[in-house]
Amino acid sequence: MMAWVCLAICVQVGCQSFDVATGKVKTKVVSQAERLKWFNDARFGMFIHWGLYSVPAGVWEGKKYKRGVEWIQNFAKIHPDRYEKLIAKFNPVKFDAKAWVKTAKDAGMKYIVITTKHHDGFALFDSKVSDFDVMATPFKRDIMKELIAACRAEGIRIGWYHSIMDWHHKDYLPRHKWDDRRAGEMEVYKRYLYAQVKEILTQYGKIDMLWFDGEWEKSWTHEDGVKMYDFAMKLQPEMIINNRVDKGRHAKNRKYPLSAYAGDYGTPEQKIPAKGLGAGVAWESCMTMNGTWGYSGHDLNWKFAKTLVRNLINTSSKGGNFLLNVGPTGLGEIPEASLTRLAKLGKWLDVYGSAIYKTTATPFETLTFSGRCTVSHLANGNDRLNLFIFSEPKNGELELLGLRNKIVKVQYLDSGKAVDFKRKGKAVVLDVSDLELNRYASVLTVEVKGKVVVAKKKH
Repeated sequence: MMAWVCLAICVQVGCQSFDVATGKVKTKVVSQAERLKWFNDARFGMFIHWGLYSVPAGVWEGKKYKRGVEWIQNFAKIHPDRYEKLIAKFNPVKFDAKAWVKTAKDAGMKYIVITTKHHDGFALFDSKVSDFDVMATPFKRDIMKELIAACRAEGIRIGWYHSIMDWHHKDYLPRHKWDDRRAGEMEVYKRYLYAQVKEILTQYGKIDMLWFDGEWEKSWTHEDGVKMYDFAMKLQPEMIINNRVDKGRHAKNRKYPLSAYAGDYGTPEQKIPAKGLGAGVAWESCMTMNGTWGYSGHDLNWKFAKTLVRNLINTSSKGGNFLLNVGPTGLGEIPEASLTRLAKLGKWLDVYGSAIYKTTATPFETLTFSGRCTVSHLANGNDRLNLFIFSEPKNGELELLGLRNKIVKVQYLDSGKAVDFKRKGKAVVLDVSDLELNRYASVLTVEVKGKVVVAKKKH
């Protein structure tokens, strides 16, 4: 199993509720599997990287930064005192939480994760323990409050991204060479971090997920990760927390087994693991549409919609989620290039979404055609193979090797038209000579009797 995979150190947490009849507090045990169910069903979410870095938009003192514009403070070696002056320029008057959420919903996304605080330390929420927040800007509106209200209205799940690393706080360690402030006290910073985590988990009602980042520096330990996981779960007992709360993602010469690290799901970045993260491990691949997470005024290296659709298919076929990023502008708008691609994703999912949502990974070790496979578990007890076809099959036929189940029916997902099939030795041959190939991917469904069984290859 890959080094950055980790499982939860706690698989059950208590969820308290008040029993009016008895007058006592009841504790409901919420298993990790129960907490992860909506996440594993969702398959597709929106990542939002937004903050002060959207103002310079990848340019500092005339120099253009090609990657990581949300890291511009680090790359341009900007002293915190100078960077802080961007507060006066952050006034996203075109921000519309309802429009953002509608964009995500129309794209077929089931949840949103947004940066409450990135590595620069700037908070997009009303923080009582810091003046380095959105309330100190000309905008003076709590972004999180407006966004979560819009999400609830549309039935979209919400997740808070929060950085452990903080380049602004005077006590965070280690310090960069370009930060000449006095040496800090990490324990003082940790108390501040806990205070802000408490704020984002108690000021907005129910939160579905907490997405930590910036955990890789030595000042944050495995013990810190376990304590933070436990602390956060007591505040929101039904949410899920990613593996970046702890050190498991980068644990190579690890002292503990991976199961000892805190976190409910894995977070590969800018890549899709060839075989997922293993049976029973929840995960999502987070990825940008161009080359950077935050908004860049000059990064025009946008991925094609076809690539994004196939990335979604690829992650789903391996049992993972696809967390696709947008970086809003300093004015609060999602870039037009992102909107165009999201609309195309949504249009494709309107037709083929049932082959993505609530599915599990492919049962096949390999496929004989260009495409992918997911499995839908039907209410009648049968399984349905969803075969994504990327290119015209040779001779107008698809072969499925090793499928042992009796086949109930085969049809195209878009039209519902039946597809002829036959058994040929150990293979099932599907006649797709009349396939009208979708430019992104077509889907053929194969309903089988009972739970799918595929014979494993002999190696």
